[in-house]
Amino acid sequence: MTSALTEFPITFAGVKFLVLRFSSIGDIVLTTPILRCLHHRYPGAEIHYATKSVYADLLKHNPHIHHLHLLQGNLLSLITTLRRQRFDYIIDLHNNQRTQLIKWLLFAPATSFPKLNFKKWLWVNFKINRLPPLHVVDRYFEAVRKLDVRNDNLGLEYYLSEKDVIGEEFLPSDFQKGFAVWVVGAKQKTKQFPPQKIAETLRMIQGKDIPVVLLGGREDTATAMEIKYHAPDYPLLDLCGKLTLNQSASAIRQSNLVVTNDTGMMHIAAAFKKNTIVLWGNTTPSFGMYPYMTEHINIEVHGLSCRPCSKLGYARCPKKHFLCMQSHDPQFIAQEIFRRFHSPANRENSSTLRSTGNMYH
Repeated sequence: MTSALTEFPITFAGVKFLVLRFSSIGDIVLTTPILRCLHHRYPGAEIHYATKSVYADLLKHNPHIHHLHLLQGNLLSLITTLRRQRFDYIIDLHNNQRTQLIKWLLFAPATSFPKLNFKKWLWVNFKINRLPPLHVVDRYFEAVRKLDVRNDNLGLEYYLSEKDVIGEEFLPSDFQKGFAVWVVGAKQKTKQFPPQKIAETLRMIQGKDIPVVLLGGREDTATAMEIKYHAPDYPLLDLCGKLTLNQSASAIRQSNLVVTNDTGMMHIAAAFKKNTIVLWGNTTPSFGMYPYMTEHINIEVHGLSCRPCSKLGYARCPKKHFLCMQSHDPQFIAQEIFRRFHSPANRENSSTLRSTGNMYH
């Protein structure tokens, strides 16, 4: 492959691209604009994507991917498979030691996105913010600039098949007219809004005709039980641990509003252009991971000298006070839920989505 990439025919016929991003849910969803724009710029090229097998459902229906390569524990086995493909160009959207090894062993021209780890370290440890005011998606596009791939500003994508759609077997009749989703979990505890605070917020919108679906994994079932205990009369549907990832995405797609922590489901909500309320804890939107190109509000506690304490989160608050979440105002959150849920545009859009089928995004 010549270094002057724009000298190739616009179709890039027969050329193979390999995109690397191994984790996690949100980061992978954030790569979807790259896939779409790369495919549209070079429609004759093959786009391959390598990720962990546990994240296959995020991408298996994406029409811009020609082949999905899955890491199932043995990196050398995956590298052997990838070498047989003889890729012409590698787009590294993870940029860690594993992807560096892959690029080195595949002997193909490659580009990587800037992770800005040192600037993140300065922000976390010394509260010196030198991070550019850019979303991570925009930094992903820096990695494909030399390929003459530009952002079409159409946002994120998430594709589902018809069998992923949740229906009447999951949604009671009073939820089929409209509901909000509250994503109660997150990978780390310091990103999770406490269940008693969730229940307090719900009690403030009791009787406001806002049914709420609780979403999370099996690990969040205890949290859901505590919420129901402290808000026993609220119209809640607990689906924590009861849905696949794509079924959870379907619930988000059909909702009128999403309330979430800083977690992968936040980005899935953005892919479906959902009005989103994000409750920030120890992390901040300044890391560039807020909802991309969808209507949203970032609710965070300002003025804490300890925040951000990590770019990822902890199992417990290092300071033991957890003020970044405990200091949120439930009344303000309740007001935002009511205002956004009953927005006419939200209700019309979500009603249309609940009535459609087939493969969609």
